[in-house]
Amino acid sequence: MALTVIDHPLIKDKLTRMRKSDTSSKDFRENLNEIGQLMAYEVFRDVPLKEIEIETPVSKTQGYTIDVPVVLIPIIRAGLGMTEGIQRLVPTSRIAHIGLYRDEETLEPHQYYAKATKDIDKSYVLVVDPMLATGGSCSKAISIAKEWGAKNIKFVCLVSVQEGVDRIQKDHPDVDIYTAALDPILNEDGYIVPGLGDAGDRIFGTK
Repeated sequence: MALTVIDHPLIKDKLTRMRKSDTSSKDFRENLNEIGQLMAYEVFRDVPLKEIEIETPVSKTQGYTIDVPVVLIPIIRAGLGMTEGIQRLVPTSRIAHIGLYRDEETLEPHQYYAKATKDIDKSYVLVVDPMLATGGSCSKAISIAKEWGAKNIKFVCLVSVQEGVDRIQKDHPDVDIYTAALDPILNEDGYIVPGLGDAGDRIFGTK
């Protein structure tokens, strides 16, 4: 399993905007979707292609098209904020959903919703959530995806810490992780520091 930190100037600029406490929900959502879209270029680097014949205005030629179904699995609710940007690049992608909430005392995840898509066992699967903190929710979501039959899974997040990365490496050594930033620590409440706060609340303006 590989960890890829996508260290790009455009991503750094947009992530800095998101970290600011005075950033509005509108700007937070827009930058999150744009970062998801920028990250997709790297995440899809190894997606299988097939060669097809097409006709341009001048002549026939050979082109390429993605050769596998693509499934995005946002972890509800914050993961929904990254999905739109990725789907803009791959508009044929299907979207499954996994709803988890975290126990505020134990920090352990609990499932309250799950909806799969067809042919997930043959698909290129991206589990998506802006934050990789303790790793509990991410690990649980990946386990659910595997129960559905998913085999080719990648996890895409915005901000992570080593503790969460270590958890996924231990629980799911076959899953690659893509992140835009690796922050230093988790605080006693399980929040990433410096992080960007509660991503779900900031996306949907619920606090």
